[in-house]
Amino acid sequence: MLENTQFEENQDKKMPSLNHSFICAELMRQFLQDETLQPLPELTLDIENGLTPDICVYKKENVHPNFFEDTLKMKELPLLAVEVISSSQNIASMLDKASLLLKAGIENIWTVEPYSHSVFVVNKTGKKLFHEAIVESDGIKMDFNKVFSSLR
Repeated sequence: MLENTQFEENQDKKMPSLNHSFICAELMRQFLQDETLQPLPELTLDIENGLTPDICVYKKENVHPNFFEDTLKMKELPLLAVEVISSSQNIASMLDKASLLLKAGIENIWTVEPYSHSVFVVNKTGKKLFHEAIVESDGIKMDFNKVFSSLR
């Protein structure tokens, strides 16, 4: 596990692919339908040496970009972090990353596995696995039937 070793994000860095990009776009499309949320792709968080989930979801009112001075590592943690597993990554290492994000204070982490149409949800109450379902964490809802429908 992660207790004795520092997580090296670079070892699990994905090679961008069509499936990965497509799933991220479908997730963003649904998140953006809720006008109270601000999903941010590829945002580096101030955790360890900087961890970058595929999508971080914040309350829109808590996101204040400054185009005169950028933020390289976001200190405020998102309500939800989402990882999409690429073909170059393995599930175990991505679930280790989810545990690290949880330990750092992010309350909900969704790890999406496109090939089996599965979503691993990690939060303070435990771990759950969903297949093509509506997943909800602290009021943030995603219909994974819609996300995966084009992959059938």
